[in-house]
Amino acid sequence: MITLYHCVSARSFRPLWALEELRLPYELRMLPFPPRQRAREFLEINPLGTVPALFDGELRLTESAAICQYLAARHDPGGLDVGRDEPDFGRYLNYLHHGEATLTFPQTLVLRYGRFEPPERRQPQVVQDYERWFLARLRPLDAQLAEREFLCAGRFTAADISVGYALMLAAQLGLHAQFTPALQAYWHRLQQRPGYRRALAAQQAAATAQGVSTQAAADAG
Repeated sequence: MITLYHCVSARSFRPLWALEELRLPYELRMLPFPPRQRAREFLEINPLGTVPALFDGELRLTESAAICQYLAARHDPGGLDVGRDEPDFGRYLNYLHHGEATLTFPQTLVLRYGRFEPPERRQPQVVQDYERWFLARLRPLDAQLAEREFLCAGRFTAADISVGYALMLAAQLGLHAQFTPALQAYWHRLQQRPGYRRALAAQQAAATAQGVSTQAAADAG
């Protein structure tokens, strides 16, 4: 049985979405946000105190994009996964990691210095600068999505999950109003996927059952 440790709408939503796309059985363990402060026992599972943490037997993974790649390669080659012999293999890897390293990172600074820090430590200039930084990094996606439904290989893949989560976070921050028409249409397509909707429902149900606040949070650490 796969076990996923998750905070509502944090980076761990990526592997949750992948699990639901693949219809794999799993146990979802919800944590209050931020777990390194509000669930100190979690540090024994992941010393960084961040989510996700996914266990598959003895294997432990803690990087959201890597978990998506692992699940796709192991359970859905030629589907969510793009194989090394496919023409878009390199493009797939690039967008898979672009979603986290390039698109999610600046938004964590927006969250930290716009919402999570005490009022006296907030930095409006940092927030403004990194909002612009994030929106500028969407431009290569816009060019791709003007001509294709998904990012690579002519189908929905784990790369779309990785980038899709970054767009989900942007929507929570109110940045989606500045998406181009191509990005708006892409984000709308992603939200209509049954796997995405099942993931939203799963985190809501698990949070309610486990007594965890359903207020959306993204891990800034």
